[in-house]
Amino acid sequence: MKTYRFGPYRLDPAQGILSAGSCEIPLGGKAFETLVFLAENAGRVVSKRELIDRVWPDSHVEDNNLAQHISLVRKTLSVFDPKTEYVQTMARRGYRFAAAVETSAESESPAAQVTPQTRYARSGSVNIAYQVIGDGPIDLVFVMGWVSHLEMFWAEPSFAGFLTRLSGFARLIVFDKRGTGLSDRVPIAQLPSLEVRMDDVRAVMAAAGSRRAVLMGVSEGGPLTSLFAATYPQQVAGVIIIGGYARRLWAPDYPWGPTTEQREAFIVAMERDWGGPLGIEERAPSRASDPEFRRWWATYLRMGASPGAAAALTRMNAEVDIRHVLPTIHVPTLVIHRTGDRCLRIEEGRFLAERIPGARMVELPGDDHLPFVGDQDSILAAVERFIGELHDRPEPTRVLATCLFVRSDCDSERLAELDEEARREIEWFHGRKFAHVADALVATFDGPVRAIRCACAIRDAAQRSGIRLAAALHTGECDIDGETVSGTTVEIGALLSEAAAAGDVLVSNTVRDLVAGSGIEFALRGPASLGPRLGEWSLFEVSGER
Repeated sequence: MKTYRFGPYRLDPAQGILSAGSCEIPLGGKAFETLVFLAENAGRVVSKRELIDRVWPDSHVEDNNLAQHISLVRKTLSVFDPKTEYVQTMARRGYRFAAAVETSAESESPAAQVTPQTRYARSGSVNIAYQVIGDGPIDLVFVMGWVSHLEMFWAEPSFAGFLTRLSGFARLIVFDKRGTGLSDRVPIAQLPSLEVRMDDVRAVMAAAGSRRAVLMGVSEGGPLTSLFAATYPQQVAGVIIIGGYARRLWAPDYPWGPTTEQREAFIVAMERDWGGPLGIEERAPSRASDPEFRRWWATYLRMGASPGAAAALTRMNAEVDIRHVLPTIHVPTLVIHRTGDRCLRIEEGRFLAERIPGARMVELPGDDHLPFVGDQDSILAAVERFIGELHDRPEPTRVLATCLFVRSDCDSERLAELDEEARREIEWFHGRKFAHVADALVATFDGPVRAIRCACAIRDAAQRSGIRLAAALHTGECDIDGETVSGTTVEIGALLSEAAAAGDVLVSNTVRDLVAGSGIEFALRGPASLGPRLGEWSLFEVSGER
């Protein structure tokens, strides 16, 4: 028996199933039969009498009974695609199924369908939706860019095919970032920073039983996977960045990003046009004129996030800058970029590959940004080859960390009291306290947001005790060996702390660039010269939190 596909839906009369991706949509009885008859006759005006004779062959049925079932069909189809008018009423003539319908000759067996189960991982107080597909020899965590919706992944055949191919040579783990898709929605003011998103990735990996994985970041997923690999190298077997970037806005030394004005214009258009196939011409030009793909893309975005959340995410992503992080990535890295990418230029991929030690760059022809659109076979071949060549590496001792330095000129007895108070705060914010370096209390954190909040908490607690102290923070590579921490990052942090006055919490520009979305606000303090070897660094004062 035939099956029918239209928009994000699949209709299987033999199984009695209407579905969108892996989500089965309840519609039964005469309403289901009504939909089947309309889909069978798509594009043709079907009279009320024809419908009644087909659906109720041995019964006397009033027109209003038919109208109620038509209304139920419309309401059901609006669940995943509210913008499309699937069933049109033709005055005094009947009804017409207006969507383009693809017909399969045979009913697909349930076993042939990719319908992964959606599970939930707990990250703090938030539930993160994830799926696990396949059982390959290595784990692969897929991080989609911008917004996502797990079950809509599987409603587009090209996307479903791309993920299915990945699961053929790896155990694939996919998830929706908090605030998007099937994960818990959060207030717009609480959309996650990169640091919180890293916590979510770790929660998903733990829930999926993954100790170590390859991370694949698409577009905006690139900065997240890069930062994760530098911060938690022991959990990362390799990194794959597809159509990625290091910074989202234009800068004199990064001339490929949009200007602030261009980004704001896009956000205005997003808030105005959200619900349609926004940005499809830049992200999938080869499919931009395909009405079915346009309908799926519009639905995917709409299901992925609200207009306000999408705009807030875009503003937050515009603040991200991981250029200083790139040299600290020491896991095998593959950068894939299409030479004609209209969304993120090829120079942005080259920038990543040139600055990540030992990174392999694969440039492919094409102008589509989405990896599952266009020639996905070349991308998949490069990914499979990269994963196949990975081998075990020794546990790293060098990691990306945020170093906190706290100084005070109080006497030794009160300094001991301060040390104890600081230790409690450092533990609370999941940091690690080390012995004093250059007369400063030192602690490291795996995220700059936690480090800043810890510094402010220590300063405030000290002030309540009548102690004035100064704090400074810098993010970079640290060598951690037992109870000692060393490296250039420690040197820079110690010198920056000498520029801090009592009551200050100062951060380097590296720290400031990594906390987008945290709500922490800064005031420019000015440059600090650290000598010919370490150069000049911009200093910012923590001025508050939104």
